Amino acid sequence: MAGGGDAGAMLSAAALARKEALAGPSGPRGLIQNGRVFGVALFACLGGGAIGGAKGVFSGVLAMKAFEEHMGDAVTNSTKKGWLTAILELGAWFGTLYSGVLAERYSRKYTIFMNVIVFCIGVVVQCTAVVGSSSHILGGRFVTGMGVGSLSMCVPMYNAEIAPPEVRGSLVGLQQLAITFGIMISFWIDYGTNFIGGENQTDTAWLLPLALQLAPAVVLGAGILFMPFSPRWLVHHDREEEARDVLASLRGLDRDHPLIELEFLEIKAQSLFEKRVEKERFPHLERTNTWSYVKLEAAGLASLFKTWPMFRRVMIATVKLTSMQQWTGINAVLYYAPSIFEQLGLSGNAIKLLATGVVGVAMFLATIPAVMYIDNLGRKPVLVVGAIGMALCHFIIAIIFARNEDQWESHKAAGWAAVSMVWLFVVHFGYSWGPCAWILIAEVWPLSVRSKGIALGASANWMNNFIVGQVTPDMLKNIRYGTYIFFGIITSLGALFVFFLVPETKQLSLEEMDIIFGSEGAAASDYEKQAQISREIGLDAALARLGHGTVTEVSEKEEDTTPNKEATA
Repeated sequence: MAGGGDAGAMLSAAALARKEALAGPSGPRGLIQNGRVFGVALFACLGGGAIGGAKGVFSGVLAMKAFEEHMGDAVTNSTKKGWLTAILELGAWFGTLYSGVLAERYSRKYTIFMNVIVFCIGVVVQCTAVVGSSSHILGGRFVTGMGVGSLSMCVPMYNAEIAPPEVRGSLVGLQQLAITFGIMISFWIDYGTNFIGGENQTDTAWLLPLALQLAPAVVLGAGILFMPFSPRWLVHHDREEEARDVLASLRGLDRDHPLIELEFLEIKAQSLFEKRVEKERFPHLERTNTWSYVKLEAAGLASLFKTWPMFRRVMIATVKLTSMQQWTGINAVLYYAPSIFEQLGLSGNAIKLLATGVVGVAMFLATIPAVMYIDNLGRKPVLVVGAIGMALCHFIIAIIFARNEDQWESHKAAGWAAVSMVWLFVVHFGYSWGPCAWILIAEVWPLSVRSKGIALGASANWMNNFIVGQVTPDMLKNIRYGTYIFFGIITSLGALFVFFLVPETKQLSLEEMDIIFGSEGAAASDYEKQAQISREIGLDAALARLGHGTVTEVSEKEEDTTPNKEATA
């Protein structure tokens, strides 16, 4: 390494020593071994269930006869239909913008609680929609979306910060599993309530699924107050004794255990370094009140674009992965599945909703192995394989559609073949770009800008989500099978981008991310600060108690493995 390499390796060397001492497995065994963390993360992922319910419920509602009669041309007009659907994502985009400040100022768990309340208010407004007016649906879905956007960034952030490195990917991936579970349940609720009233379907058929969005949110809001704070947030806010207690509880070890001491000092060293850097960069700003947090967060957000290592993170986690995730076409399918299936030759509302229900089941089941084994397989190969699979499905659907567009009645087998490609498409998304994109968003940022980085990534995700939701009805109407060719090309480009430009991050500590994103080229003074802080807080002594020698000795061991890391990156 250039410019004081041993000093720069100290924090990652401490992480390496901790992992060697723990010999912690990943995958299902790792989740069992870290049962306390798994339980907390699983509960937090009720937020993902609420997100999935809000995302999935409306596709079936739009297909219901009673809802069409209630809303009039707001459903039959393709552009207005796009707005009714996509307004949720616009609200989610707004929710991510303010949640970064809230998460840093008031903690991750209190931000989750506040936005559960926002989510519930939006649902209540939706359920008060009057006949012939779409304003309540639009306004309610926008407010619900604000809660959705906040939960989408706060839950994976919280799970990433309570997790040990060997199972961090699985715990963050639980968010996507919960989202797909919520989508699946909402699809089948739509299918069931579609029969309320029979041929003379009543408003209860669509009001009930909208109201049931409250269920996971209310449980999460009631329970999150009893969950622990993020130990990393506690350290960053000078609540060190609480952080040590939380770490000990989550790891199932005594608070004075050498491994707890080492992990605590590792987090503290990174926090002190980033506080000192922040003080040097923004000496005129201090975190004294909410407004000062807003100004510092804005300055920190701007700093993401000023250096190449940080801008590389922005490009990978925000501009590319989160944007491309949406332009795979996944939410075109989730939001408009009944319309898509009708266009592919399926007739009858019950059949369309049944096929939509299969979409939810397929994606949920496909997400399970990703959550279990993502820390063994790695992010990069899963993303590449998933993108190739999705692109092929799009191109096959386009070919079938183009050849049979005007003869579905006499070529029903072709229609079902196209439908099966839709199901296979969501399988490929479920194990790959669904969980992996959110894992990368949560794990690549340093502590001082993590909330801002995740907010930026989630913001890009939801804005692209909004655009996809808005334009899909018009695309399906006007360019028909060209819609799938378009999504297939974008997804193919995503595979190439990941293969050539995205580094592998599996089983690295959050502090080790600086290495693979090019921190070796940082100023020598930054390395000196890290070395000084490491000496001040006693990382040498903590390492020695574990029998790993001094920081310098462990750093040399890390140096021996650095070329392999660079090759992976």
